Amino acid sequence: MSRNNNLTPGYISKSIEEIMNTPSLQFPDKEQLLRFALGILDLTTLEGSDTKARVEALCSKASGYSASGLPNVAAVCVYPVFARQVKGLLHGTGIKTACVAGAFPSGQSPLHVKTAEVKYAVDEGADEIDMVISRGKFLENEYIEVFEEVNAIKEACGNAHLKVILETGELNEPVKIYDASILAMKAGGDFIKTSTGKITPAATPEAAFVMLTAIRDYHESTGKFIGFKPAGGISTPDQAVVYIKLVEHILGPEWLNNHLFRIGASRLADNIASELASL
Repeated sequence: MSRNNNLTPGYISKSIEEIMNTPSLQFPDKEQLLRFALGILDLTTLEGSDTKARVEALCSKASGYSASGLPNVAAVCVYPVFARQVKGLLHGTGIKTACVAGAFPSGQSPLHVKTAEVKYAVDEGADEIDMVISRGKFLENEYIEVFEEVNAIKEACGNAHLKVILETGELNEPVKIYDASILAMKAGGDFIKTSTGKITPAATPEAAFVMLTAIRDYHESTGKFIGFKPAGGISTPDQAVVYIKLVEHILGPEWLNNHLFRIGASRLADNIASELASL
């Protein structure tokens, strides 16, 4: 597969350090930066103990920030059984309904089961689908099969946007993360996403750097704009700022909107709102 030869651990670490030491041109002050971060969040609950009451409370939170003069989040992300509820509760807010589907988080189900779940989620109202690739097949170099799975799930999405989770913590090497990123984009992913949030490590700046490099390379060769979503373990405003700076400096201002950039988190929104209130 096609690879960027610069993606050694040393090069990645040095590049991230340089980016973190470079001022943001788009967000000259902390308040603007945090308001932007809040507006690109996929507010998420993905627990086996999720209930209708918990999902209702999450939707109320998601649509309630505007009452305090803050941006609302971009989407609420849940399991497919809650899609209809979320769609109804968020009607008229502009907040998207996102669902994990396609054998999340393991990816270890037959393709017909995965596509059936995706179709169910879309029929229930999902605007966006977050799927996870079959990492076992990818690590066995079954690239064509993984490509065909992503492509089939993209078709099952219909008009819904597809975010392809790589689960970078299981891919281990930068070149594998780069290859998986290119594969997911070529197969039809509208976004590529770091993690399910169910393993450690989840999102890391190093994995994000590789994925963003792949998006940049893919854009330069095709002209296509592919979105990016770090998720998993991002809970503090300072952590969110790292990913915003990486996107700004690697991809540029064209990606600084909630159509091409999301952050998946459950606790981050309240932490951002709290810090904004203290400024």
